[in-house]
Amino acid sequence: MDRFRNELSGRIDALGGRVDALDQKVDRFRDELGGRIDALGGRVDALDQKVDRFRDELSGRIDALGGRVDALDQKVDRFRDELSGRIDALDQKVSRQFVWMVGIQITILVTVVGVLAAALFRG
Repeated sequence: MDRFRNELSGRIDALGGRVDALDQKVDRFRDELGGRIDALGGRVDALDQKVDRFRDELSGRIDALGGRVDALDQKVDRFRDELSGRIDALDQKVSRQFVWMVGIQITILVTVVGVLAAALFRG
């Protein structure tokens, strides 16, 4: 029985040593994993800052583009107003010329009718 006790005690001691070694390994892994998590947290923070900078830069570029679009819109409005004025002036000019043309045609018609009437009554 002493031999069994001694053997059992030896096995328990060996098992205790293995458990201690395993506990040390778990502690090392925990420390290493904690370090990696901290490093990953730092990288996430750096990425977050980079995204914020990119968002700010992109927002600035969008604002600048909005300003350019507004300037172009104003330019188109000025061109539209100028073109509308030119079309109105051309319309008035064509209307005046049409009135003159109709007046000339009526005058010619009256003259032709007068000449025909004079020729008819002379003869």
